[in-house]
Amino acid sequence: MMQTVTHAPIGTIGWTERTGGVLSAGERLSLAPALLRNLGSLVAGRAAMATRMHAGRRNTVAPDALAPPNSPLAREAEAAVQDLLTPALLNHSRRAYAWGAALAALDDIEYDRELLYLAALFHDTGLPSQVPSVDFTVRSAELARDFSDRHQVPAVQRELVTNAIALHHTPGVTLDFGPEAFLLSAGAAVDVFGLRSDQLPDGVRRTVVQDYPRTDFKREFSALLRTEAHQVPHGRAWYLHHYALSTLTIRLAPFHG
Repeated sequence: MMQTVTHAPIGTIGWTERTGGVLSAGERLSLAPALLRNLGSLVAGRAAMATRMHAGRRNTVAPDALAPPNSPLAREAEAAVQDLLTPALLNHSRRAYAWGAALAALDDIEYDRELLYLAALFHDTGLPSQVPSVDFTVRSAELARDFSDRHQVPAVQRELVTNAIALHHTPGVTLDFGPEAFLLSAGAAVDVFGLRSDQLPDGVRRTVVQDYPRTDFKREFSALLRTEAHQVPHGRAWYLHHYALSTLTIRLAPFHG
């Protein structure tokens, strides 16, 4: 009797390590509905903010919900990424955690704060890829895995972190992939493109950017994505660059810098 071979879903760590993060024609097509939904949400959100009708005017998030975990592992992770990230990317990683935590509060999502913080800090450490046709998240996940092994993070939790990192720039990440993966993807999308920023309280947006300044993030990150798109043709950065017009959508995100 023949066995059916099943592959890991698009964007997961298993898929990314198997394919190098390169999308087939069928996979690119399958991501189109999620990409179109995201683009529609971006337009609707910006329109709501421009007319002062956005949900963030009515929503509230407790300030302590945004604070990163104050644990030895979190502090060690902070120290570990200092030499791996530019100042702009380090603050982006911190903001991605804060936005994800804020959305978790709004959506009443339970998650592991330490694991989300670890994933957020490491998610862009491999950007841009130094290996042709191998997505940068392979290296980011490898660095997070090595750190987790050195600090005796249990294997199950370690793989939750690496999976969140691998998934984070895949259109359409849902809670089915786990709360940490969903919140990292959502938090990074707030910071890069402004997706769902209209749902965040105005005070939260101001506070997070004040605490973790953007320092010309848009310019630096756009250039990194273009480099990644060139390095990994048909990868997810290439997909976002060509079909989500990432350079333009990043420029239009509702943040200065």
